[in-house]
Amino acid sequence: MTRDKNQNTSTNRESKAPAFIAWHVSERDEKSFWSRIGAAWDHKDGEGMTLQLETVPMNGRIVLRKPQADEDAGQS
Repeated sequence: MTRDKNQNTSTNRESKAPAFIAWHVSERDEKSFWSRIGAAWDHKDGEGMTLQLETVPMNGRIVLRKPQADEDAGQS
């Protein structure tokens, strides 16, 4: 399989804001605990996304949410 030169590279992903933030959500005693674990970027062709996780949870669920303005402040 050949690589398409139009694919996103890590430098392209890092230079633009992610389309979604990945969160690990765990439930304990009727409380939900949210931890940011990664992000997702749209492909240039609009046909998919690249998901980059810093960690993979063993339990709970992963939720993808659009970033809020205050989440992106201070993120590089």
